[in-house]
Parts: sequence; C-alpha cells; structure tokens
Amino acid sequence: MGLFQQIEKDFVAAFKAKRSEEVAVLRMLKAAIKNKEVDVRRSLSDAEILEVVAKQVKQRQESIEQFRAAGRTDLADAEERELHILQAYLPQPLTEAELAAVVEETIQATGATGMKDMGRVMQAILSAYAGRVDGKIASALVRARLSA
Repeated sequence: MGLFQQIEKDFVAAFKAKRSEEVAVLRMLKAAIKNKEVDVRRSLSDAEILEVVAKQVKQRQESIEQFRAAGRTDLADAEERELHILQAYLPQPLTEAELAAVVEETIQATGATGMKDMGRVMQAILSAYAGRVDGKIASALVRARLSA
C-alpha cells in the first residue's frame, strides 16, 4: 500500500472514530499533497509525498518554537499534538550516533576537505536519508567535522 493510500485509510478510520483533531491534521495533509500534485501536474511518488509530510513537520516544529517564545503554551501544545500525528508517516529518524557515522562516511566518500565542500556533503546526506535526518543537526555535525 502506498503512502497516500495509508493516509487516506487512516483519515477514514479517524473520521469514523470521531477523532476530530486527527481528522483535521490528515485533511490538511491530504490538501497539501493535492496542491503539490496540481503544481507538478501528476501524481506524486511516495518519496515526494514524504517530502510534503516532512515539510509539514518542519512547519509544526517552527510554530512550536515561536509559540513557546511568545509564551503561548496552549497553541504550542496543540501544534505538538499535530506534530505527533504527522511524525507517524515519517521513517524512523537516525540516532545521534548513527548520524555522526553517516556524516563521517559521507565526508570520506565525497572526499570533502574543508568548508567549501559542505554543500556537497549535506546534499549527499539529505538525499540518501530523506526524512530521516534533521537538517539543522546534520549541518552542525558537518560544520564541526569540516572546520576541525
């Protein structure tokens, strides 16, 4: 079963179970996927749908940071619940140790020697581990390794 079919199935199950918050999040996710399909004028692959989900997750994370900074814990808590629902559709993220090993391996594979190669290393990591890597953390690890 494809990712979109899984989202659709979960949407119907949440609707029947009257889980309104989950229904709202999945409805919004389906709309984002449909909008992307309209933009590219074709059906999306599972990898492209994963990108849409990752973008939605990132938006929630940024909103949570902003709400917490503004002292709006009620809104931050609501965003966290939405984030939890969306994260179920992402693959299991790499642990800190796994990411450090991937960074080291990618630097060796690309032959990176300094900060001028950071973009190439980051692109290799993010494309190979799409949806499983937090770009901020990966960037910090690559920067620390290449500047050493």
